[in-house]
Amino acid sequence: MIDATDKTPPAAAPRRIRLGMVGGGEGAFIGAVHRMAARLDGDYELVAGALSSTPEKSLRSGAALGLDPARSYPDFATMAKAEAARPDGIDAVSIVTPNHRHAPAALAFLEQGIHVICDKPLATSLAEARALREAAAKSGVIFAVTYNYSGYPMVRQARAMIAAGEIGAVRVIQVEYAQDWLSEPVEQTGQKQAAWRTDPAQSGAGGAIGDIGTHAYQLAHFMSGLDPVALSAELTSFVPGRRLDDNVQVNLRYAGGARGTLWASQVAPGNENGLRIRIYGEKGGLEWAQEHPNQLKWSPLGEAPRIIARGAAGANASAARVTRVPSGHPEGYLEAFATIYTEVARAIRARQAGAALPAEVEFPTIADGFAGMAFIEAAVASSRDDGRWTTIAT
Repeated sequence: MIDATDKTPPAAAPRRIRLGMVGGGEGAFIGAVHRMAARLDGDYELVAGALSSTPEKSLRSGAALGLDPARSYPDFATMAKAEAARPDGIDAVSIVTPNHRHAPAALAFLEQGIHVICDKPLATSLAEARALREAAAKSGVIFAVTYNYSGYPMVRQARAMIAAGEIGAVRVIQVEYAQDWLSEPVEQTGQKQAAWRTDPAQSGAGGAIGDIGTHAYQLAHFMSGLDPVALSAELTSFVPGRRLDDNVQVNLRYAGGARGTLWASQVAPGNENGLRIRIYGEKGGLEWAQEHPNQLKWSPLGEAPRIIARGAAGANASAARVTRVPSGHPEGYLEAFATIYTEVARAIRARQAGAALPAEVEFPTIADGFAGMAFIEAAVASSRDDGRWTTIAT
C-alpha cells in the first residue's frame, strides 16, 4: 500500500558512467557495436574519443557522433592525459582499435587510473599481455575484455548447471567457430576489416585463431570452468598469399583429465558466425549455438534430450538476471554484448561507492585476455613444430 503522506523524495538515479573510446571511427565495424552495447541499458554516456588514426578523421568521426570538438582527440596518449586532468573526465575507456594498438592504448589509460574495457585479443604477443597484466594489477582499476559471447543468458545457464554438478565431471569439450568471409583473398581488394586482420603487423601472430579462435577458447573455459594445460595445434593458410592462418584445428588437454577439440575457420563456405559448443560429462551433455542463442539443449544420461528456453520454465537464476525480454522474443548479439558492459558498469559503480562487487556480477577480465594470448602463442608454437604438444603459459 502506498503512503500518500510520505514526502521522502525518490532516490536520484546514478549518473551515467562517462565513457571514452579509442578507435571505432570512420569505416570501423566493432566500434558501433560497442557504442550500441554501452547505450542499451542506459549506464554509459560517450563523451570523448580518439576515434581514428589521423586527427582529421578523429575530429570528423567525433562530430558524426555529436562529441564536443574539444574532446575529439588526435591520439590516445593526448586523450588519456587530458581526460585525467578534467574534473568531468571519463571514468572508463573502450578500446576498439586493431590489435596492435590495444596494449599501448590500455597502458596509457591505466597510468591515469582510468578503467579499461578492451576488445579482444588483449595484445599482439604474450610478452605484451604479461606486461599489461602487471600494469593492471598495480593500477588497481577494473580491466574488462569483451569476450561478449559469455554475456548470453543460455551460456550462463550452462555455466551454472556445470558448476552445480548437473552434468557430472566434465569429460569432453567440443567447440567450433566457423565463418566463410575470408574464403577468397578479399584483403587484396582493399576491404578494411580483412586487410588488418590478415596483416601480422596489426593482428599479431594469429589470424583466425586470434580473431575468432580466442572467442571459442574463452567460451569453453567460461562454460566449463576448466583451463587446458597443453595443446596440439595445426594452423593453416588456405588462401594463396595469405600471411596468417585462416583455419585452425586444436586438441586440448585439461588438468582433471577432460579432453577438448577446437576448430576455428574463416574459409568454411556456408557459415556466417557458426559458434557452437558441446560439453559432455558423466551424467549428461549440453549444447549451445550462437546462431540460435535462446535455446540450450540438455541431454541427461538415459533420458530424452530436452530444450531449455531463455525466459521459460527451467531457466536458472544466472540466466534470468541477464534476460531482458520475455521468452519467444529473441535476444541476441547486441544484448549479449550489452550484458558485458552492464556488468562492468556494476563493478565500476561498486568501486566508486567503496562497496564490494556483488558476487553474481561476472565479466571477462584481463585474466581472460592473458589466457587468450597464451592460447595463441602455444598454438602458433605447436603448429610450427608439426603439432607438438605444448604447455599453455599461465
